[in-house]
Amino acid sequence: MNVLARKLLSAPAVLISQIVLSAAVLHASASPINGIWEGTATVRGQQVPVRLQITGSPSHLQAALLNGPERAAASSVSFQNGKLLLGFNYFARTLEATLADNQLTGTFGLTSNAPHATPRVPVILRPQAGSASPQSGPDIHGDWEVAVSSGKGESAWLLRVEPIAKPSTPDSIRAVIQRIDGDTGSLYGSWDGHQYTVSHFTAAGPALYSIVPHTDGTLLVSNLLASDAAKAQSRDLVARRPAEARKQNLAAPTDSTQQTRIKDPSAPFTFSFPNLAGKQVSSSDPEFRNKVVIVAIGGSWCPNCHDEAPLLQSLYKRFHSKGLEIVDLSFEEEDQLKDPARLRAFIQRYGITYPVLVAGTPDQLNEKISQADNLNCWPTSFFLGRDGRVREIHAGFAGPANPAAHQALEREVTELVQKLLEEPPSTQTASR
Repeated sequence: MNVLARKLLSAPAVLISQIVLSAAVLHASASPINGIWEGTATVRGQQVPVRLQITGSPSHLQAALLNGPERAAASSVSFQNGKLLLGFNYFARTLEATLADNQLTGTFGLTSNAPHATPRVPVILRPQAGSASPQSGPDIHGDWEVAVSSGKGESAWLLRVEPIAKPSTPDSIRAVIQRIDGDTGSLYGSWDGHQYTVSHFTAAGPALYSIVPHTDGTLLVSNLLASDAAKAQSRDLVARRPAEARKQNLAAPTDSTQQTRIKDPSAPFTFSFPNLAGKQVSSSDPEFRNKVVIVAIGGSWCPNCHDEAPLLQSLYKRFHSKGLEIVDLSFEEEDQLKDPARLRAFIQRYGITYPVLVAGTPDQLNEKISQADNLNCWPTSFFLGRDGRVREIHAGFAGPANPAAHQALEREVTELVQKLLEEPPSTQTASR
C-alpha cells in the first residue's frame, strides 16, 4: 500500500479521535449537576417552593438559591461522589443533598447543633421542567394595612403587592410585608383559583403566606409557617386599603422613629464592648470625640441587619472623612460568641470597614443597652450628634424588597447625617 493510500485510510481515525477528545473536554467542563433545580422544602408540614441554580465546571462550581430574579449565592459549593454540599456562611446555613435517579434529596438548615438551632428541613429537588403560564387572579396590587396586635406594640403592618408584567416563572405577583422591625423580603407567588400563595426560600430561610381576597374588599393574610405560639398573632389577619382603615379608625403602621425612646435625652449615649480581636472599644475613645456617630444594634443572624449593612457601609465611605463614625453592636448566640464565624462572614460579605463590636447575646439586649425604652427591634440605629447625645432613633429597616420605603429611608438617613455633620463641634461636648 502506497503512502497516499495510508494517509486516506488514517484520516477517518484522526477525525474520530478528535471528536472523541472534544467530547471528553466538553464533558469535563460541565458538571452533571449543572442547571436549575426545582422542588420543595417541608417546613412545619407545609410545602415551600425551592429553586436552585448550579453552574460552572466540576472544579469550580457556583450555586445560588433563586427567589424570582433575586439570587442568594452560596459561599461554598462541593459535589463529590453524588453528594452536594452548599454553604451559606453569612447565615451559618448549609444545603446538603444526594443525587440519585435525577433527584436531589437532602436537608437545609443551620450548621450548628446549639440549643437555639431549629431542626433542619427536608428538601427534594428535580431538574427544572417547563414553566406553566400563571393563572389570572383578582387584581390586588397596591398598598394594604394588615391589622395586628404584636408583641412589639404595633397595630398594623404594611402589605405591598405588585403584578409581574412578564413572568419568567409561574409567579404572577410579588408581595412584601413591612413590620416595625423590617420587611419579610420579596414573596413571589400565583393564584390557584381560590387564593394567592406567596413565598421565598433564601439563605436566610423560608417564608410562606396565603392571601385570600374577600367580597367586602378586604384580604385574609396568613403566615402559614407561624409556630403554634405565634399563630394567634400571625394567622387570619385582615388587610384593608389605608383609606378604609382610616374610616374605621384603625391605627396606621408605627413610624420607625417613634418605636424606641431614649430614657434621658440630655445624657450622652455610651457603649463599651470588645471587637473581634478582643480590644475594648468605648464611646469615650478619642476617635468618637466631636464626631457624628451611628450606633447600629443588630446581629449576623438577622436578615434585616443584612439589608441595612450596605447602606451603613455606603454612608461610612461617603462621610467618614467629614466626621462620621459608625459602630455596629452585634448580639450573637452563645455558640457564635465562642467562634463568631458567621459574623466574620457577614463583615466580609458586605465589605464592612467600620468597627464591629461583640455586645452579647440577643436576650441581653436591654441589659446591655439600658439607656433606651422599648428597644425590641432588629436592627435599631441610634444617631448621635457631635455632643454624644441621641438625636434620632430608627427601629427596623425597610430593605430592597420594599423599594419605595427603602429609597425613602436612604434619603432620610442621608439627610439626617448631613444635617448632623453641618453642626459645629460643641465646646462643651458631653462626656461619653
